[in-house]
Amino acid sequence: MSVIPYQVTEEDKARFQKDGYWISPRLLDDDAIGRLRQAHERIWKRDFDGDGYPMHPIPVPSDPLAIKKTENAWWINDEVRAVVTDPELGRMAADLLNEDEIRLWHDQVIYKPGAGDKETKLGNVGWHQDYGYWRASSTTNMVTVWIALQDTDLSNGAMTTILGSHKWGEVEGSDTFFDQDMEKLRARFARRDWTEEPCILKAGQASFHHALTFHGSGPNRTNEPRLSVVAHLMPGHTSFRAGRQRHDNVLFLGPRPYDGQRFDNEYFPLLYGRKR
Repeated sequence: MSVIPYQVTEEDKARFQKDGYWISPRLLDDDAIGRLRQAHERIWKRDFDGDGYPMHPIPVPSDPLAIKKTENAWWINDEVRAVVTDPELGRMAADLLNEDEIRLWHDQVIYKPGAGDKETKLGNVGWHQDYGYWRASSTTNMVTVWIALQDTDLSNGAMTTILGSHKWGEVEGSDTFFDQDMEKLRARFARRDWTEEPCILKAGQASFHHALTFHGSGPNRTNEPRLSVVAHLMPGHTSFRAGRQRHDNVLFLGPRPYDGQRFDNEYFPLLYGRKR
């Protein structure tokens, strides 16, 4: 299974730089989508590839309408690994970020249950910046690749971005993924240029959003789950910024990590390096 090649254009780069996100053409064919949907089922059933363990225990929410997600699923599932480490994703990320080398920071597999007509906030993902969780890394020039495994729009909880919000810089307290009161967060973070735009994707398309772009999502009001595989990608020169914030990735630098140590070992696989 591999990502369908696509050459990022100057227009694509301009859109990403202006708005803080860009939607790709279809990057996965029907077979790849089906295999990743099966990977979801296996992961939640704790049916793993290899003899190792997941980075974190696979969640079992107390409420069936709650979101499930796990990180570094590439450790335990070969289909996820093939996609989130694909060189084509790395090449596109390198072009959008204007970087020469791209590594995997970590992945996520996210399952948003279908709530139907039930009124619930459990499917909400609060307005946040991804970098709000990544301040142990030396650069904000990182990107998230959110891959849809079904057609995705507002009816099933599509992600919505705040246009141009990546230009606001690091916003303190933006690690609010799990705060499901969207109105409260909007009032907290909103500026005069707060413009919401939903990411409407066909199955197999991906949205690439900058690590500083505010985004969130509402509930899945259909009867089917919304499934996604997510690759968080970083420049190859990214290093540990000590004393800023805890992140579990720092554990993978060894028992005595030091300020300036690069995230460049086997836990952070190289996707792409530009030839000079």
